[in-house]
Amino acid sequence: MLRIDFPIATARLILRPFRPEDAEDVGDYQGRPDVARFMRWEPRGPEDVRAAVEQMAQETQLASDGDCLSLAVVEPGTETVIGQVELVLLSAEHRQGELGCVFHPAHQGKGFATEAALAVLRLGFDTLGLHRVIGRCHADNAASAGLLERLGMRQEARFIGTEFFKGAWRDDLVYAMLRREWPADRPAGRSPTTAGPPLRSPKA
Repeated sequence: MLRIDFPIATARLILRPFRPEDAEDVGDYQGRPDVARFMRWEPRGPEDVRAAVEQMAQETQLASDGDCLSLAVVEPGTETVIGQVELVLLSAEHRQGELGCVFHPAHQGKGFATEAALAVLRLGFDTLGLHRVIGRCHADNAASAGLLERLGMRQEARFIGTEFFKGAWRDDLVYAMLRREWPADRPAGRSPTTAGPPLRSPKA
């Protein structure tokens, strides 16, 4: 198992493991109908949010197939958790991963999701040595599809009628990127004390 050093800092954000005290911030977005619209869960109340945060707080390493690394995305100026990013280890043998993210709508449209997702892709490719990372989203979720395209991922498939989802048949889009397609000049993450240059949730 490869050790991951936290926190991970980008130009404007801090990515770190979740803490129980993050529940109020997480509830501000997980409790919203517009956020839950494309998720497999309905808007979450305080108890469900606390349970979700407790679970995510334990997801800090990728040791076995199916493990999920869940990171809180924090705005340094306010210390507010504005979203979450996740990396699932789909196959250690074949070095396959899956990216996911959920953000508070009030913080969308500012490039924060792109910045955080790029940091997770860098972690997957450069630190963990993954060969391939995928991202999936509901076909009607234009915001998530746009994010995956901005990251440079290719749309590989559209699966039709994959499940009966919240009263209608659901189509899914699948995007992917290989290690060789990961640009070498992507901005790097850095720790807060180190000088230098600075996604559908898989569980949804």
